[in-house]
Amino acid sequence: MNLFKVSIILPVYNVEKYLSLCLDSLLAQTLEDIEIVAVNDGSTDGSLQILQAY
Repeated sequence: MNLFKVSIILPVYNVEKYLSLCLDSLLAQTLEDIEIVAVNDGSTDGSLQILQAY
């Protein structure tokens, strides 16, 4: 039983090239009770669309 919840804060600003790989890596972790909080800081590339797809 996992007693701790892990929160991952992911700052996002024009990282379209790396964002999918990063999110896939975070989701592949063995921890079961995690939350990923992505903070988009006004990206002008496709970062927001990638976040919305997840």
